[in-house]
Amino acid sequence: MSALFLGIDIGTSGVRAIAIDAAQAVAAQASARMADFSSDHRDPAGWRGALHSALSGLFAQVAPGRIAALSVDGTSGTMLAIDARGEPVASPLMYNDPVDDDAIVAAIAAAAPADSAALGRNSALARAIALQNAPGAVRIVHQADWIAGQFSGRFDISDENNALKTGYDPVARRWPGWIVATGMKSAMLPQVVAPGTVTGRAQAEFAREFGLDAGCAVVAGTTDGCASFIATGASQPGEAVTALGTTLTLKLLSDAPLNAPQYGLYSHRLGDRWLAGGASNSGGGALAAHFPPAEIETLSARIDPERPTGLDFYPLPKPGERFPINDPNLASRIAPRPADDAVFLQALLEGVAGVEALGYARLAELGAPPLKNVRSVGGGAHNRAFTAIRARRLGVPFAPALSEEAAFGAALLALQGFSA
Repeated sequence: MSALFLGIDIGTSGVRAIAIDAAQAVAAQASARMADFSSDHRDPAGWRGALHSALSGLFAQVAPGRIAALSVDGTSGTMLAIDARGEPVASPLMYNDPVDDDAIVAAIAAAAPADSAALGRNSALARAIALQNAPGAVRIVHQADWIAGQFSGRFDISDENNALKTGYDPVARRWPGWIVATGMKSAMLPQVVAPGTVTGRAQAEFAREFGLDAGCAVVAGTTDGCASFIATGASQPGEAVTALGTTLTLKLLSDAPLNAPQYGLYSHRLGDRWLAGGASNSGGGALAAHFPPAEIETLSARIDPERPTGLDFYPLPKPGERFPINDPNLASRIAPRPADDAVFLQALLEGVAGVEALGYARLAELGAPPLKNVRSVGGGAHNRAFTAIRARRLGVPFAPALSEEAAFGAALLALQGFSA
């Protein structure tokens, strides 16, 4: 039987697993909800339970012995304190858990460069410092590191993408010296390698339980956002991916890193290229404040994208914006409201498209290469009227996404690691 390559996505509410062959065709896929195994989304036992369930479903479709390599992506900035056996010794701090200790935040601000992704209460480094003194802790790891360790038994290694917000320097490709000045015990941080690097073999008890071959390579993964970008097939400078979910996230491939923390813009290293991204508070959440999904679908059928409303909206679910305008008090601009709900929805969609266009213009202003094409993922990508409105506004080709699944991107990294 031909070899397969397994990608595992640890999301905010569930686990998804996809196995592909060497031609990148999907051979099997399965998923599981964390809520079915724990009522606490921070409970690693719930993550592991959902992982076990998803893999059980996948291996009911394909033989586990066919898996030649596997890779894991996880939520960016989710941190765990573990003991020498790799078991958590405290409740993890999730990607959206701010650190309330002002001293930790101040220490990072005093030591870190102004363009570091480790600044602020929501940085992974702040969470790492907050966790490092948990009783029994010997190492601080990222969520993807911990899940990969279930297969390899190694909990001392991470990837350049997950480590970015923990203070790792992707340009120099090392942990910087300034980290010790923050109070972080550098010996507790993992070794860091490039995504797609083989880090071990599937020889731990969890891997043996499923019947994975002992020679199956465990390959360094990435963050969920980077995995989603990789999954689309975008690979050249100037190619971009817009994620149209609750928020609006833009990612563009660049030859050089772009960092502008004043706009929440930072760059992940992908080989010799860089993935620059920014996230707006506009998006599906701003639409949901006015219409439920079913009504959006019904009203969209009445929209003529070739006849713009002429209204200049900037839809936000509540005051405050991060990118492309950085203003914590920016108010949503959605007036005057047309009497016809279909026209109002069209104006909202035009407004979100305007934010997207302004976002890519901001990236160009900050040094990004010219926008070549855009791939779209997320719920909004399937709205035909919205797609036509966005295409008119951006003025570049829209390319099809190879896949919208982060697990598919992780599977591509597994294939890359095996083929290297």
